This record gives sequence, structure tokens and C-alpha cells, in this order.
Amino acid sequence: MSEFLLPLAYLAPLAAVLSVYVYRWRKREAHDAAALQRSVKTGLTDPPSLHPVIDLDICVGAGGCTRACPEGTLGIVKGKAHLVNPTVCIGHGACAAACPVEAIKLVFGTERRGVDIPQVKPNFETNVAGIYIAGELGGMGLIRNAVEQGRQAIESIAHNRAQAEQLDVVIVGAGPAGLSSTLAAMERKLRFVTVEQESDLGGCVYHYPRNKIVATHPVTLPLVGKVKLGEISKENLLAFWQGVIRKEKVPISFGERLEAITPVDRGFVVKTGRAEHHCRSILLAIGRRGSPLKLDVPGEELPKVVYRLIDPEQYQGRHVLVVGGGNAAIEAAVAIAAEPGSRVTLSPTTRSSSASAAFCPRPC
Repeated sequence: MSEFLLPLAYLAPLAAVLSVYVYRWRKREAHDAAALQRSVKTGLTDPPSLHPVIDLDICVGAGGCTRACPEGTLGIVKGKAHLVNPTVCIGHGACAAACPVEAIKLVFGTERRGVDIPQVKPNFETNVAGIYIAGELGGMGLIRNAVEQGRQAIESIAHNRAQAEQLDVVIVGAGPAGLSSTLAAMERKLRFVTVEQESDLGGCVYHYPRNKIVATHPVTLPLVGKVKLGEISKENLLAFWQGVIRKEKVPISFGERLEAITPVDRGFVVKTGRAEHHCRSILLAIGRRGSPLKLDVPGEELPKVVYRLIDPEQYQGRHVLVVGGGNAAIEAAVAIAAEPGSRVTLSPTTRSSSASAAFCPRPC
């Protein structure tokens, strides 16, 4: 009898542990399946930006991706990873790095709500030799990613120096990617100019609503080093960047808008509203909301129609139509709705764009 009891003494704890594991696994799957059903029922199935797509033929349901995602975007349903809360995804890509079988790739846009993303090589060069893209325009909207892409793009450009009569690079845009690439160009002692159509730096951050909180991970800025900002308001982040501009004497030509790019022998001619720049390479760090798309409808040029929300307080006690279905539109609708006496109507548009929404106090 003791010969049978001895194996049971070892198997009993193992069975108990396995039972607890299976119970918790099934409970978690039920929770994730319920979350997925809620998303489908409410129609919240389109991620707002860069997001993971899971190859279910490769996925083994290890769960590493779900643990790596701090937003709770991913869950395990029927033994496979799924986007159970698509709208909370912010596209940082930790899930893809955590997948042991490389079943996850990051994409921008969906089949129903596609977004055109330029073709970009690993060195950030486009299909047009000599033209590079960094930041939001390439689908990476996070500040940390944009900063790193700007730095890496300049590293690539630095290997292809210009002739004596040319600039090494013209940098277009002074947002996170543009500022980082400008600092990197200074660090690598490249011949360059940086142009920005706005009157100040910041790119998309410059157009955020007043006092919007921006969460930034630690980033490494060329010439500056590692910067830890954490949660910071739009105004304080811009003030920090302006301090960097002053300290490092960063040359940025504000109020200079890109008008045309003409290919020439071994380079380009970049025409702006002020000058022509002959260069070997171009780095586009212009974001996706610099020039908002318009609907081409009567009345859209009226003073009461605007394309960026700066201060929600100005809409207190008013009925506002917000046109758009992306991040900017939803954030604007929520911010305006929080103001006393305001009423908001949200009207999604079929045009795919990350451009800022249009705001029109009713009636339009």
C-alpha cells in the first residue's frame, strides 16, 4: 500500500497547483471574452492609432503580450490573443516585443478605417531615395518614439554627406521628431536648416488643448542626454523644449512653410515661403495634423468654424458640433462637454485622417 501512497503524496500538491492554475486561466479567459463582447456590442472595435495585429495561426496563447500591455488592450480568448479593448491602445509596442513566437506586428489603421502610411525602410528612408520620415507621419505618434526616430534618421543621413555646395539635410517640422533630429544634426556637425510653418515649436503638442497632460517615458535627446519628465502638462513640456532651444542655441526658422520639393542631380531643391535650399537629403518630421483636411461644404470658412481646440472654456453654454471620429475629435468632444452648460454633437466623418477635428457652434 505504501508503494501507492508515496506517488500520491507527490501528485496531490501538483494536482492542486494545476487546478488553481486552470481555474485562474479560465476565469481570466471569461473576463477577456466578456470585454471583447462589450467592445463589439458598443462598436468600439477600431484602435485609434498604431496597434497590434495578431497572427492567430502562429499565436500559442502564452499570455506574455497581455502581461506586457499596461492598458489592458489584449486578452486571451479561446487560447489565442485578441484585441479585447482596442480603443485604449496607445501603440507603444510592448506586446510585440513580449511575444515569444513573433505572432504580433504593429500596424496603423484598420480595414474599415484605413490610414495611408508612407513606405519607410528600417533606416527611415522612404521609397524616394534621399527623403526620410520620422515621427507621427510614419505612424509612430508617441513622443518617445518620435524623438528616437528623429535621432536615428539623422544617424542614417550622416552616412550620406552632401557636396560642398549643398546642405546635408533640410529638416521640416519642429515637433518632437524635428527637435530631436535638429539636435542630432548639430551633434553630428551636419550642414542643415530646420523649417517650421508655425510660429513656435512643438508640432502636434503645440496644438493640444490648454493644460492637457502628456505622459512621456524617459527619452534621450542628442546634446542633452536622458530626460525624465513623467506626466507633464502641455505648457510645461513646451517650456522645457524652449529651454533646450535657448541653451543649445538651436537654429530653427519659424513661420517658414514648405511649398515644393524638386529632385535635382544628387539631391533636391526645397522651396519654402522664404528661400530655396539645395540639399542632399530631406527629413520630414511634420506630423499628421499640420494642415487639416476640410469637408468642402458651404460655410466651412465661417469664423465660427475652427480646426483646433485650444481652450474648451470658450464654448461654455454653447451647442457645438464636433466633426471627426479620431482621437482629436473624441478628446475635444469630452473636453467641451465638461464645460458648464455646453452641449456636444459628435459627427464622425468617413475621411481617414489624423487631422484635427472641426468645431462649429450650432447651428452651422
